Amino acid sequence: MRWRGDRQSSNVEERGRSVGKIASGGGIGIFLIAIIVFFISGGDLSTVTDTLGGGITPATYETENVASKEYTEEKEFASVVFAHLEDYWNEEFEKRGQSYQNPTLVLFTDSVDSACGQASSQVGPFYCPADQNVYLDLSFASELANNYGATGDYAMAYVIAHEVGHHVQNQLGITDQLNKLRNQVSETEYNRYSVRLELQADYLAGCFSKYLAEQTYQGQPILEAGDIDEAITAANAIGDDTLQKEAQGYAVPDSFTHGTSQQRISWFKRGYKYGDLEHGDTFNEKNLDLATADHENTRQLAGIFLHAFFQRAVSIIINFTSLNS
Repeated sequence: MRWRGDRQSSNVEERGRSVGKIASGGGIGIFLIAIIVFFISGGDLSTVTDTLGGGITPATYETENVASKEYTEEKEFASVVFAHLEDYWNEEFEKRGQSYQNPTLVLFTDSVDSACGQASSQVGPFYCPADQNVYLDLSFASELANNYGATGDYAMAYVIAHEVGHHVQNQLGITDQLNKLRNQVSETEYNRYSVRLELQADYLAGCFSKYLAEQTYQGQPILEAGDIDEAITAANAIGDDTLQKEAQGYAVPDSFTHGTSQQRISWFKRGYKYGDLEHGDTFNEKNLDLATADHENTRQLAGIFLHAFFQRAVSIIINFTSLNS
């Protein structure tokens, strides 16, 4: 992705290491659950902090000298991506006669205190609807590359776009609607809604990527060869089935909160294909495995085509026979 020297968002806040108490307890089993849900949905961070032990204590912050070259580049890259996201979503909301409120990107180290609770870097990037902030420890880029094989700068761009997708859902009232269901349905059923929320955020990340693929910087396309593949690799790495199999050797579908690797890839690619909100209604989609659905649709169309072809062939033969009888 071409980004060096491009406009950086002014809605970026840096925080040093939080020195407030982080709730502890639960052992390795709780830690694995936190890892599985590290790509937290809809900003309901209270679920994760409750899992990690509850008892949130307000944090204070220490300023640290972390201005290394690597950190500076990662910060500037995230700020440029955030600026493009601001441009895109402001434009999209304006088309629909709606106003868009830009979120803030909060960069932190190790742990952070948000309006949704305190969290460590182990939770991963998350969006908090209570303060409309996207929280990101820049070391997550290394974690994606080293632990999940998702290398390349656009893997991180996909992550940021996904979290801003949750902000868009919040702006549209989708997050509030889902939160109202939390105490009305079983945990298993709520997980299914959570999966749809997450896949929609993946779709929105795909829409942003389609927009960015059409933009230029200094006369050159912003997206470079391989960027979309980097996003797809990241989506594949953080599917619930993949994470659970790596953590415990098997997957438990009823516990999925973000969708399988294939579903996450499929919805991202769908967003990249269409680039509109109309094709991203995950809540009314009967088959979330779009790849399977597309395959079935192709087979049906092929069947219709072959049926029409043979009918036409039979008609030609009959007419030819009549003419020569």
